[in-house]
Amino acid sequence: MILTGVSILVVALDQFTKFLVLESIQLNQSVPLWPNYFYFTYVQNRGTAFGFMSDMDTDIRIPLFIVITITTAFIVYSYQKAIREENLMSQIALGLVWGGALGNLVDRVLYGKVIDFIDIRYDDVRWLVFNAADFFVTIGILYLFFKFMIKRNQKKLA
Repeated sequence: MILTGVSILVVALDQFTKFLVLESIQLNQSVPLWPNYFYFTYVQNRGTAFGFMSDMDTDIRIPLFIVITITTAFIVYSYQKAIREENLMSQIALGLVWGGALGNLVDRVLYGKVIDFIDIRYDDVRWLVFNAADFFVTIGILYLFFKFMIKRNQKKLA
């Protein structure tokens, strides 16, 4: 139940932020929120992370991303069944991953591409532009990874 609630919240927040960007910023326009550090820059990503597979034909790319999302759902569901209900943080982390995957899938189905807008810079050094869904997936995966590594190291010490 926690996983579902967090996922719905993530999808809603992700889609709301993308709606605001689509309504207020032109494609490739950059709006400084904290000059030299944080901008909203509207770009479109037809591929996966870092634009990988963006040149792939749409008739192949979109169904492939749907299959990847379904596979992610299976992994999330399987992992959720393996962890205890009372493990709140892991349930939340899985909800972040699943919600983020769904948020980007919604974009791919509606637009054939993902709407990205979070642009972090440090003077002339610039990170890739991403969105709320990407942020939530990253946070969820990092939490699960570090939790796994800590548990693994505790077993080695025991």
